Amino acid sequence: MPGQGGPGGPGANPNQFADALRQFADMLSYSGGPVNWELAKNLSRHAIAAKGDPSVLANERSAVTDAIRLADLWLDGVTSFPSGIRKIEAWSRSEWLEATFPVWSSLCEPIAAKAVDAMGSMMAVDPSQLDEVPPEMRAMLSGIGGMNALAPMLRQLGGAMLGGQIGNAIGELSGDMATSTDIGLPLAPEGTAALLPAGVTAFGEGLSVDLGEVRLFLALREAAHHRLFGHVPWLRQHLLGAVEAYAAGISVDMNRLRDALPEMDMSNPEQALSEALSGGNLFQPEDTPQQKVALARLETALALVEGWVATVVSAAAGDRLEHAAALAEAIRRRRASGGPAERTFATLVGLELRPRMLREAAALWSGLTDTRGADGRDAIWAHPDLLPTAEDLENPDVFLNGATDLDISDLENGEEP
Repeated sequence: MPGQGGPGGPGANPNQFADALRQFADMLSYSGGPVNWELAKNLSRHAIAAKGDPSVLANERSAVTDAIRLADLWLDGVTSFPSGIRKIEAWSRSEWLEATFPVWSSLCEPIAAKAVDAMGSMMAVDPSQLDEVPPEMRAMLSGIGGMNALAPMLRQLGGAMLGGQIGNAIGELSGDMATSTDIGLPLAPEGTAALLPAGVTAFGEGLSVDLGEVRLFLALREAAHHRLFGHVPWLRQHLLGAVEAYAAGISVDMNRLRDALPEMDMSNPEQALSEALSGGNLFQPEDTPQQKVALARLETALALVEGWVATVVSAAAGDRLEHAAALAEAIRRRRASGGPAERTFATLVGLELRPRMLREAAALWSGLTDTRGADGRDAIWAHPDLLPTAEDLENPDVFLNGATDLDISDLENGEEP
């Protein structure tokens, strides 16, 4: 325990303790905003490196390029949207992190900022609740203004703590990724299609399907996502906005924050911050009507994207890929339940990025293809008000029978559908 002769206690090496305090001060010196994203990215890198992250070989890059080009060609015959790919890449997990981190930090910022504010407000609520602050931290405080300095310091501490927690979660999540669009959000730079060879191999394990077929199937999904994101101009912000609206309704467990402080080992503050909260849920969705609406909007948006992608990929794969149905079912199971790392991410960061009613969404898009053709189906993406709702997914007959037959100019003129 801290202060009991352990690594950071009175019996510790004075030089070691001085180094720890300097490390702690460095963490608190970050001035880039409420969350220490530098720490987050560093911990993501460490988590990836700890599991091994081999560089992508030249033959793997070539195989990825060929697969995405062929997949994009196959999609020409099954959707009215042209190619959305301007650049093809094969990523290691570290390269996935570098390319997608700007979007991750944007998605996590609203939730993390809440926790930072919560830490800074703990003193204002009840200073006595911090009686168990480690003695090493008290010693440091005495040199910078005493307990009066604790509130602003706690904000910086919160930024470091949350940066560390999010960094570890993203690093773990990288192990489940096979493409840039695996979770249904536009994480990569616009127009950049990418597969992760290590993730492709991992996805195919246990499926008894040739790696080349697995790669081509995942390339079809990646290319389909980019057609949608590239040619539905409002979709990117619609999806990210749904995540932000859901994040706005997540509350911070103040008791969890208070309990974490006495457990910190000041001999290794960076590790202490990342581990202090790892055993419980810091973030909890608020049980309010607004939050339920936000969650339904997010789940439905993800399901509509996933359902459309599944529909066009199935049409493109057709008789070309022998195991297309088995691969599609593996994707459906993975998207419905999330992998181990995705569940860890949801626990640590508070965001569950999973679609709702996947089969229903795919069935609705397939039904629209049958009744309206590919062009009519894709025309529904012309405006967000034309999209099926959660109720439409549950009861699709009215939607399939023409509930969306309206002139897009009505919406542009501000008229209700």
